[in-house]
Amino acid sequence: MLVRPTAARPTAPFSLLIAATLAIAAGSLTACGGGSGSDPDTVRISFKQSTDNSVKVMDTFLADVRKQFEKANPGKKVELVPIKAPDSEYYTKVQQMIRSPKTAPDLVYEDTFLINSDITSGYLKPLDAYLAKWPDWNQFIDTAKTAAKAEDGKTYGVPDGTDTRGLWYDKGIFKKAGLPAEWQPKTWEEVLSAARTIKEKVSDVTPLNVYTGKPAGEAATMQGFEMLLYGTGDARATTASDPLYDSSSKKWIAGSQAFKDALTFVETVYAEKLGPDVSDALDPNIATRVRGEWLPQGKLGINLDGSWLPQDWLPGSGHEWPEWSTKLGLAAMPTQNGQAPGRVSMSGGWTWAIPSKAGNPDLAFEFIKTMQTKANAQKWYIANSGIAVRQDVAADPAYVDAQPGIKFFTDLVASTHYRPAYPAYPKVSTAVQEAMEGVTTGDSSVEEAASAYDEALKSATNDQVAEKP
Repeated sequence: MLVRPTAARPTAPFSLLIAATLAIAAGSLTACGGGSGSDPDTVRISFKQSTDNSVKVMDTFLADVRKQFEKANPGKKVELVPIKAPDSEYYTKVQQMIRSPKTAPDLVYEDTFLINSDITSGYLKPLDAYLAKWPDWNQFIDTAKTAAKAEDGKTYGVPDGTDTRGLWYDKGIFKKAGLPAEWQPKTWEEVLSAARTIKEKVSDVTPLNVYTGKPAGEAATMQGFEMLLYGTGDARATTASDPLYDSSSKKWIAGSQAFKDALTFVETVYAEKLGPDVSDALDPNIATRVRGEWLPQGKLGINLDGSWLPQDWLPGSGHEWPEWSTKLGLAAMPTQNGQAPGRVSMSGGWTWAIPSKAGNPDLAFEFIKTMQTKANAQKWYIANSGIAVRQDVAADPAYVDAQPGIKFFTDLVASTHYRPAYPAYPKVSTAVQEAMEGVTTGDSSVEEAASAYDEALKSATNDQVAEKP
């Protein structure tokens, strides 16, 4: 089984991406072959190949689509160009390739975490003209469409699935604590109340995990802080209500009460010792420990985390746990005070994009259309344990029943948000992690951490900051 979409995992720190870029010589990429401009009948496709030799889900899927495409288009060929590398190296190799028409593929797999960096650099082609003539685009959920939409309002990628986030809870621990087996908190306070009850009545477990601090990286920002921040104020899944970035002024938001409220929640979890010990919370391997030890061993009451966790518990994963679907319950993360829509989620994922220097962009989009038929999209979502972004697939019983939890996490797409993943976002994310770490360790008050974030935000965004009460 393929590992979950990279954007759903803690993503490599921005500094590591830069370092990796400097470390990779452009000459090492020429082995991938030249651009496809010399052969108008061949479409070249670059994608991230798993570093685990036993995981070939993407390879298998694309090989099948290639057969379909070549059969439907006599005389046309598909060349698959896998890039076997860790996340940070993949990002930088792709950027090196798409800078030159000699090495640019016709189609490339882009992480939503960094796609806007490539858009801003002029490396990707807007797809609006293609999408306007493609009826299937109407099947894609509106919130998912924003994943590859840039500040210029144009769309630069077609999402191939997504992920969502919610609350995982241990039914056995809940029973010992006298909490309901079917639990759905309506406010942040109800989440904290359940954690306090667990602390009081089941003292040998960690009541609640909220990822925090720089060691956890993007997991802290996205699984932790943004799941709180986007549940404040008007928590509908609209860009107009984005609490991090004001799309109308194109400025990042500082000085908001919402930011302080989210920090206060994090501070409460660790000040009241409802979360892991601080040393564990700031362990870079905490996400692995949560999935591989704490949850399977019944040591964690509530975990704010992503839809992909079951992949770690499948046969052959190394952390097999076939009982998870009966041992764990699922609840949506509530909004701060229960305001509409009552629940909140964050989403990431990957998209298929066409480089601006691609030799055969028209042929590349024809391949996207073949790859993203309902049947092929459904096959991919199930094989990859992904969350559907097509309405017709999401409504198909064969998809809904494919794995426990799929319907729950798919239903969250309607209430989900995508990060404002513009070029400054990685630095903004690091500033969020620093603020979280300050209140987690107790080295900073909420006011001090929020003030430090505001200053870091100015530096990270070249002063593109708007104060918001």
